[in-house]
Amino acid sequence: MSQTETPARGKRLSEGLAQAVAHILEPRVFGPIVGAAAVAIALFVIHEISGKVHLHQIETALASTSFATVAPALVFTFISFVAMGCYDVMAVRRVAPGKVPMRLAMFAGFVGYGFSNAIGFHVFVGGPVRYRIYQSAGADAADVGRIVGISFLTFWGGLLTVIGLALLFDPDGLPALNLLMPAGDRILGGAIMAGLAAIIVWLSRGNRRISILGWDFPLPSAASALAQIGIGAIDIGAAAAALYVLLPADIAPGYTIFLILFVAAIIASVVSHAPGGLGVLEATILLGLGAGTRPDVVAALVLFRLVYYVLPLLLAASALLAFEVYRIRSTVSTVAGRTLKVTRRVVPPVTATLAFAGGMVLMLAGNTPAAVERTDWLSDILPLPFAEASHLLASITGLLLVVIARGLYRRIAFARIAAIVLLLSGAAFSLLKGLDWEEATLLSAIALVLFIYRRAFYRREDWRAFRPDPTWIGLIAIVIIASTLVGLLAYRHVDYQADLWWQFAWDGDAPRFLRATLALAIIAASIAADSIINRPVYAKQPGRVPIPDAVRRILETTSDTQPCLALLGDKSFMASPCGRAFLMYAVSGGSWITMGDPVGDQKAGRALIWHFAEAADHAGARTVFYAVHEKFLPSYLDMNLAILKIGEMARVDLTAFNLQGPARQPLRYAAGKAAREELAFCVIPKAEVPAILPQLRSVSDAWLESKNGHEKGFSLGCFDDAYLSEFDCAVLSKDGEIVAFANLWRSGDRDEFSIDLMRYRPGVSKVAMEALFVHILLYGKAEGYHWFNLGAAPLAGLADHPLASTWSRVGTFIYRRGDEFYNFEGLRAFKQKFDPVWTPQYIACPGGLAIAQILLNVTTLISGSPIRIFKR
Repeated sequence: MSQTETPARGKRLSEGLAQAVAHILEPRVFGPIVGAAAVAIALFVIHEISGKVHLHQIETALASTSFATVAPALVFTFISFVAMGCYDVMAVRRVAPGKVPMRLAMFAGFVGYGFSNAIGFHVFVGGPVRYRIYQSAGADAADVGRIVGISFLTFWGGLLTVIGLALLFDPDGLPALNLLMPAGDRILGGAIMAGLAAIIVWLSRGNRRISILGWDFPLPSAASALAQIGIGAIDIGAAAAALYVLLPADIAPGYTIFLILFVAAIIASVVSHAPGGLGVLEATILLGLGAGTRPDVVAALVLFRLVYYVLPLLLAASALLAFEVYRIRSTVSTVAGRTLKVTRRVVPPVTATLAFAGGMVLMLAGNTPAAVERTDWLSDILPLPFAEASHLLASITGLLLVVIARGLYRRIAFARIAAIVLLLSGAAFSLLKGLDWEEATLLSAIALVLFIYRRAFYRREDWRAFRPDPTWIGLIAIVIIASTLVGLLAYRHVDYQADLWWQFAWDGDAPRFLRATLALAIIAASIAADSIINRPVYAKQPGRVPIPDAVRRILETTSDTQPCLALLGDKSFMASPCGRAFLMYAVSGGSWITMGDPVGDQKAGRALIWHFAEAADHAGARTVFYAVHEKFLPSYLDMNLAILKIGEMARVDLTAFNLQGPARQPLRYAAGKAAREELAFCVIPKAEVPAILPQLRSVSDAWLESKNGHEKGFSLGCFDDAYLSEFDCAVLSKDGEIVAFANLWRSGDRDEFSIDLMRYRPGVSKVAMEALFVHILLYGKAEGYHWFNLGAAPLAGLADHPLASTWSRVGTFIYRRGDEFYNFEGLRAFKQKFDPVWTPQYIACPGGLAIAQILLNVTTLISGSPIRIFKR
């Protein structure tokens, strides 16, 4: 190696290291790393502290806590949640003034934060809950997104205000947080307050708005911002006070100083992404107070978790349940109909929650000591092996209930039967392992509810439907880790020895805990591995699907050409009982997606729409109607589906089409140049198409190679011998060799004429495509057709207005700025040369946060991959 190469290599190495460091410091990489580190530190601290604190000490401290101590914490919790409800009230006044009643906004704020505070992931948990509530007042997903965004700013404004004021007025910090001298604390606090003041002044100088990717985000006025900062400060101050009053008096510092510690714990919880900050908040408080060995402080944190997180979660769940029942009741007139509607909508999620809770109870009970007096009585009548087996099986049953809960939520009939068996088995095991009649009663009651409400679980799927998705796997892992930590805390005083695993005795709670934990870990890992390895993949139909005779008969009478896609052979069919209408559809992800409206008789088509929706619902899938038109929109709206415009269809009036006039000059030029280049046009009857398929495939392959493209499907034709043999084929030839072709679609009543697959050999002629179009249009006119369908222009014609829907503005942005991926504007401009009549095209699907997943399913169905949709 030369001396000149060494500095160059060293420079490249340093640049590579700098790029690696920069990559790690990116928010999307650095954030999860910091979060994982925070969780790891919290688990380490809890593990170390649990070695010095025994469970019975915490229980004693909890038992000695009086209601007079807890009552102020309840009051401060109430104040904090009222303030959080005001977050939504202020946001609604800015985003949707007069649209949402203030009492509904207050209710949505309480319920949303009741869930998101306890579970975590405020946007993904609180957002859907709020959307469910605000939807009843006519607010859409964009409004809810703005409300959540303004609430987020309110929270952080209050947080910064609390930090700034605390540093200004009481800078003598805690030892664990005292990073600066008092003067430095005051300077930092003053800088924070000055920054907030500058923002208020900026907001006072006009109506401030932020536009992100076409999404308009309104900022509050200066007066509203001041009010929101005050509300945020009240919320955080009350939350801190709820914990402060529970702490022992000799450990609690001054309230102002404790505010700083509490804010640090809140920030650590947010950064860690741990559900509800579980473990992270507790570890931060214990470290900050320097009270790791005191069971009364740990008991205070447990009480705070129950008062501030668990109790509001239960109240929020009850309130949301009552809200759903009221909404359903108000839309159904008869008592019988009301009962059925409430049952179908409310019972599955409620029983899923109860089954999940029952599973957690079994696992936690299996990891804590049994009541001595009960086991002493049981030992006189039951052999020890029965008790040992019941303890292990009870824990395993709890894990299976957690898994089965997902099936109950999805209304699967088999899940109901399996849950009843598991619940009754768990009740029996609870009695046999330690006479835990409380658990047995709870589990039996849940089983009774499932037995009564049989009709609420109507979807017919097998055990494979219970395979948990990654989110559910994570939830199972959290439950097992939490129950294991409880067990480690309960048996921390037990010395671990290898023979502990094989000790069997009535007082051998610790060995039973170890064996149950190992069994749970093995079973959970097996379930997770099975779910990951055998995840259901929804792919296109293999090979060519036979076309039913009923479909061919209906196509012979239809007035549109788009239904000719039925002959592509990659879709399934659903026909009406009378045989006068059909739907073609395919499955992608969790969606059943139709290609277009029902084809055939309109009355039969309306009934078929509902039949299709029922079938998708029974399969646990979303119902999606893709590339539909105005004719059936009322039926889709009756299903409470969202209607999104996805583009426009271009149709040329052939009765008025000609090549005369200045506007047609490019078309005349293309036809004339093709004639000078000796490109001959003719139409090959479909009976003769099989003979020319090798030539057509050669042209198609050359065209795909030049475009770096691949075959698509579902809504677009692909080169398939059987498919092309179904139609006549228009071709351009030069010297007897085909250089361009297009298969011809004809409507059954000879009203509409169109093409699907148009391809040409690159390098032969620059006008081949336009010339072929001109010849086909003139041929269709000579054949007596009224309309020529040029096909769709994706994302064309969407509303571009500040008051338009979020989907319209995002679609418009992609249409204008997406030329690097797909030539949206160029495609529409080409079709505009023929002076067509533009008609809108829609997708009807469930609204809200499901839209993004549905669009992903559609693009995957068309292109096999979401990214490939942007390749020509």
